[in-house]
Amino acid sequence: MSKVVVLGAGQWGSTLAQVLCDAGNHVLIWGRNQDVVDEINSAHTNTKYLDNNTLPVGLKATSDLKEAFDYSNIYILAVPAQTLRENLKSWKPLVQPGAIYVSSLKGIEVSTMSRMTEIIHEVMETENIAIITGPNLADELILRQPAGAVAAASTMVLAEKIQQLFATPYYRVYTSVDVLGCELAGSIKSVIALAVGISIGLGFGENTQAMLITRGLNEVARLCAAHNADPLSAAGLAGMGDLVASCGSPLSRNRTFGEVLGRSGSMDVARTEVAKTVEGVASSSAILEIAHRVGVEVPVIEAVADVVSGLITPTEALDRLMEITTKAENFIR
Repeated sequence: MSKVVVLGAGQWGSTLAQVLCDAGNHVLIWGRNQDVVDEINSAHTNTKYLDNNTLPVGLKATSDLKEAFDYSNIYILAVPAQTLRENLKSWKPLVQPGAIYVSSLKGIEVSTMSRMTEIIHEVMETENIAIITGPNLADELILRQPAGAVAAASTMVLAEKIQQLFATPYYRVYTSVDVLGCELAGSIKSVIALAVGISIGLGFGENTQAMLITRGLNEVARLCAAHNADPLSAAGLAGMGDLVASCGSPLSRNRTFGEVLGRSGSMDVARTEVAKTVEGVASSSAILEIAHRVGVEVPVIEAVADVVSGLITPTEALDRLMEITTKAENFIR
């Protein structure tokens, strides 16, 4: 049993806070919105993000940063990926010595092409960094439906500590020391889910989706291999597992955004209809640049990045993918 702080009281942060409570921890969740904080404390709900689902009675909330950082030295990060650096800089004077940072974010910082753990290392000047990742759709996890995840850290000791923090009868957590591979795979899958959503919005069926998911997994595997990551990360929960969930479920923000984009052909319409953080949109250009830096061809990712940037239409993106020269199918070719 540990005291844990969750930084971010949105849908994902609140869901992780419930898992941590169910695992027997004392949990304090921090959020900027005072109305959300008050509702969690008084009604044990967060209707803005979680409809009428009831949160654990033992979960406490605060909007006071000092109170949050004084509560524990274990910090679960659940803020939008593109705001992480700014937040960390403002939080740094408040953190306790020996703090542990657990990133639950799946994205790449657009301005620097940095992964979330790289940002934490740079700003907070620490090695006590881990991630929690995998096929975890908040709408299902909040209902305590069985799910799997990966706790990855640079040492197995830290990975096992994070595993124990989150382990519940419905949340099966595995360990890994391949932080780079697990984190990269979790970021890339968001872009592939956008591609699948676009195909659905254009009216295409399961065959098209299967092609995009499979070739998307190939791009995940090749990018991970180019960074000397463990190939099993791409084939495991952090890679294939997360890809299947994000591409296959209408609960996925990235897929839903892609569907609206494919149907309407308009980024403005998609942003209006899906008024939530969609990391694949923000990260697609950064992931493409990462691929270019290591000389890996990623046609699915590139097509999505070009659609998001307004360089081509969704229809043109699918046409372009179908015109690519085919080679012998190999998982990491």
